[in-house]
Amino acid sequence: MTLDETLTSGRAHAPGEDGYEAQRLPWQRKFDPFPSLIVEAGGAADVVTALRIARENDLPIAVQSTGHGVVSSSDGTLLLKTAGMNGVEIDPERGVARAGAGTPWGDVIAAAAPHGLAPLSGTSAGVGVAGYMLGGGAGLLSRTYGYAADSLLRAQVVTAAGEVITASADEHGDLFWALRGGGGNFGIVTELEFRLFPAAPLYGGMAFFDAARAPETLARYRDWALDEPDESNAALVVMTLPPLPQVPEALRGRRVLMLRSLYAGAAADGERVLAPLLEAAGEPLMGAYAPLTYADTATMMGPPPPPSVGEVQIELFRDVPDDVLDVVADPDGPPVAIEFRHWGGEMARPGDDAGPIGHRDVPFSVVVTALAQDRAGWPAAKADADEI
Repeated sequence: MTLDETLTSGRAHAPGEDGYEAQRLPWQRKFDPFPSLIVEAGGAADVVTALRIARENDLPIAVQSTGHGVVSSSDGTLLLKTAGMNGVEIDPERGVARAGAGTPWGDVIAAAAPHGLAPLSGTSAGVGVAGYMLGGGAGLLSRTYGYAADSLLRAQVVTAAGEVITASADEHGDLFWALRGGGGNFGIVTELEFRLFPAAPLYGGMAFFDAARAPETLARYRDWALDEPDESNAALVVMTLPPLPQVPEALRGRRVLMLRSLYAGAAADGERVLAPLLEAAGEPLMGAYAPLTYADTATMMGPPPPPSVGEVQIELFRDVPDDVLDVVADPDGPPVAIEFRHWGGEMARPGDDAGPIGHRDVPFSVVVTALAQDRAGWPAAKADADEI
């Protein structure tokens, strides 16, 4: 009997076999892993089989869906791929979605949209549901409705002992608490059930402005955020526009200020809330704000980027001094993207049953992202991020 024959619906790949090269690489190309065995799971039964194989061969387990959140190499492991455990069902009457662990957010958004509902997904529709939610998940509507992990209702989990269980508020409560933002190390999640939220009306979009207006706009945003209503989810990013076809040729390589906004409410209210920031930012170079659907947000940031190296550094601030804003706005800084974001809202008001997400009371973050196309460019990207 071959290894594939022991799997219910999945496939296995050893080094040198067909499929191994394609499956070993995560989206995050900072790593070039060489697992001892790769198992593509089609369901919970395949996960149980993979755990047995790992125990029998003394192999550590690494779990991966899209590989956006990989933080270490999976060399010498049994790499369990969950992308095949996809699919989503919507219960519009309950306002609930059930999705396989390998489902990307774009599929959930598309399935929920006809019912006027939306998940608490992030800015990239290509990211997988499970890793994002288990890590907390701060998305485009999180100031309005909370972290994605707060919306989790139930999870099917395969334990280290190979037992398939359901974790919810009523079953395995301690595990359920840990899964709601504590990461993916408590078991292998194969399916999730989570709340959906009203998706209309919405107002927002993304526009780019001259980076020369960044100092004034960042300072205005810092003060404006103190009274930002929960319906508003806005962030500023100082960045260099890449040389991509969707970017006008005259703007390629130009340093700009980007304002991303999504307001859960009427367009007139969204315009009023955003007006002080637009006054400071000046005339847009590209982009606009308008009524939109939540499905529009799946493409608001453009198509999902191809696999690449992402060097990300995050700092949290209770108060943001002027010298921090000076660094963010520096026109002579390295070619990185620096996001200045206000948190708060429902994220800062956890319920009595909330999971272990930390730092809920910290209102601001500065996130530095440097991208490279491949591992060869990673040292330079890391040096750029470290310079900030």
